[in-house]
Amino acid sequence: TGAAMLSQEEKDLLVSIWESIAPDAEEIGAEALLRMFTCFPKTKTYFAHLDISPGSAHLRTHGKKIIMAVGDGVKNISTLATTLAPLSLLHAYQLMIHPSNFKLLSHCILVTLSCRRPQEFTPVAHGAWDKLLSAVSAVLAEKYR
Repeated sequence: TGAAMLSQEEKDLLVSIWESIAPDAEEIGAEALLRMFTCFPKTKTYFAHLDISPGSAHLRTHGKKIIMAVGDGVKNISTLATTLAPLSLLHAYQLMIHPSNFKLLSHCILVTLSCRRPQEFTPVAHGAWDKLLSAVSAVLAEKYR
């Protein structure tokens, strides 16, 4: 996975940024989802049964779940595939989410982090987060092959 391509410096950077954003996981996740639904409206179809209006409980709850799962990835980077296997199965077989959506959400998470943490989100940090989120997306899309 792409996680293997992370240097130790990048891994340390991810952990340090994760620690600073973890308390805001709900807000970051809700904002990233809202960005995705706004920029890529087709992604809303998977959430048709939920209230995904700005600030809704569903948006906040699911947003937090997503960011906390990314955090699990940061903390277990060397075992990413195993750590995220249950989510991979859930999204492939139960929710049937098309894998292209993981890339769209990853992009929206990157934009959200850069807006919320401009000082920390240096080009090196951007690169590290991009590699991590690409690896997470790859793991989530694994069951489709």
